Amino acid sequence: MDLPDYLRRLPKVELHCHFVATIRPATLIELAREKEVPLPSYDPEVLFGYDNIVDFLVAFEAANHVFTDKGVFERVAYESVEDAVAAGNLRYREYFVNADLFPIPYTEVLDAMVAGLAAAERDFGVGFGIIPAVARHRPPEDAVALVRTVLDDGRPEVVGIGQDYLTPENTESPELWTEAYALASRHGLNRTAHVAEIPGSTAEAVTIAIEQLGCARIDHGYHVMDDPAVVEVARELQIPFTCTPYSTQVLSGWEMTPEHPVARMIRAGLNVTLSTDDPTFFRTDIGREYAEALPAMGFGAEDGARIALAGVEAAWLPPDRKDRLRAEFAAQIASLDEA
Repeated sequence: MDLPDYLRRLPKVELHCHFVATIRPATLIELAREKEVPLPSYDPEVLFGYDNIVDFLVAFEAANHVFTDKGVFERVAYESVEDAVAAGNLRYREYFVNADLFPIPYTEVLDAMVAGLAAAERDFGVGFGIIPAVARHRPPEDAVALVRTVLDDGRPEVVGIGQDYLTPENTESPELWTEAYALASRHGLNRTAHVAEIPGSTAEAVTIAIEQLGCARIDHGYHVMDDPAVVEVARELQIPFTCTPYSTQVLSGWEMTPEHPVARMIRAGLNVTLSTDDPTFFRTDIGREYAEALPAMGFGAEDGARIALAGVEAAWLPPDRKDRLRAEFAAQIASLDEA
């Protein structure tokens, strides 16, 4: 088989995926019309035609308004897995969700997501975890309240917390959420954060996420490459970076070449995994992130297999489930290598 086919058929873990953005374009437009939700456009070519994170968030926020009842969450959960299995042999995925932003309670949001994802797991064998995320356009006290809700709910499908969106000043400012993250830490919740992603962000945001927030993973993190000292720390720690190449092409204008920041991170020995971020909104899928981005950045089959296995190790899974997933990946990769 050729390289793109090999990379697309590799078994994959996805650790950086926003639940709302897994909705099929046709489903989004259908539900928006049905529920009379205004979108910036009902033409996908226009709706997804932005080139910066602020305009992207406008479209993303509009899409949130179709998630008005449990049936929508359950439907989108199931369809998203079906699509990712077909597109790139997804075997396990962790979903960010801003579960306190919807018109139905947190518990109902999670109940519906779990129902849809569990049905998809039965049909497609794809495991899942859920990461409630702090919405950074809201005040820090809301983040603390969200963590308390997560702790009170206590369901096993929730594997940690994260943070996304931007502040009202369009910054990342991870240091604003230390109280919420300290509370999560005291109760043993895994932590991650979207940092060092946008133009104007710095490698210092990675340091803050690691040292002040106690993050076990970094989402994006591309501007780590701006400071060799921070690169060295991240390499020594082997902290996973959940990178999403095609989102950077839209939001930062970075082309898929060997000089792409993700390519430089891989060559620097950082612990890189690949994900889609917002697949519908960036017109990508988990197969494309491997089959198109990796060759364009100068990487081959062995690199793809190594990155796929790195996803297993970075997943927030109990040891027994991680052992099973690791064995499944090793067997599938060996079979592909023999083909």
